[in-house]
Amino acid sequence: MSSAKRKLLLLSSSTLHGTEYLQYAVREVTDFLKKHEVSEVLFIPYALRDHDAYTRKVQHPFEKMGFKIVSIHTFPDPAKAVHGAEAVFIGGGNTFQLLKKLYDHNLIEPLRKKVLNDGTPYIGSSAGTNVATTSICTTNDMPIVYPPSFTALQLVPFNINPHYIDADPDSKHMGETREERISQYHEIPGVPPVLGLREGCILYVEGKKAVLQGCNGAKLFIPGKSPQEYCISSDVSFLLTD
Repeated sequence: MSSAKRKLLLLSSSTLHGTEYLQYAVREVTDFLKKHEVSEVLFIPYALRDHDAYTRKVQHPFEKMGFKIVSIHTFPDPAKAVHGAEAVFIGGGNTFQLLKKLYDHNLIEPLRKKVLNDGTPYIGSSAGTNVATTSICTTNDMPIVYPPSFTALQLVPFNINPHYIDADPDSKHMGETREERISQYHEIPGVPPVLGLREGCILYVEGKKAVLQGCNGAKLFIPGKSPQEYCISSDVSFLLTD
């Protein structure tokens, strides 16, 4: 599949402390969808069990931005819904549950083709960002269900750790830091880099170009190298070499 047509907006989270759902990302989401002349967005609510309630939650901010939300769970044929979508939004929740549902409904390849071949805009938040990457191996979620594979949509050739948290030097917690857990992942031969998106960080991808947006930066982990800091507006297109 070609990657030249991909259009991705990958959010670390849907909500920042003290703000409403998607409030911090209104400008980025609006600009992204308007740029690609989208009026209706297909929402995939599989990361949570109550699909109706989740859809209502998502409809409000999107309607305020001027976009209609339709949920995939209301269609008798989910693959047909993907095929006809102007844009796709996959929200947060449990990543294992989300990925299992995508496999259960045979949506992995239809979504990949829709985004990579057709150039359909894709927005992911938290779990929706996790499944856009190579695998869900760097999610923070508990494995409450077991998907047939950890391999995800592979819209980008690396992994992301949403909600990345820096170690607190004053904390008395003796468990592993997020950086240590990612380092343990990189003990496995052949696994990809991991981009740690702090809360409020957004990765914007257009074809072979990738730039950090939002209101916070990211930390990049590459096997065998020291972690690197990247601030907002940083060009991280080198991660797309696939």
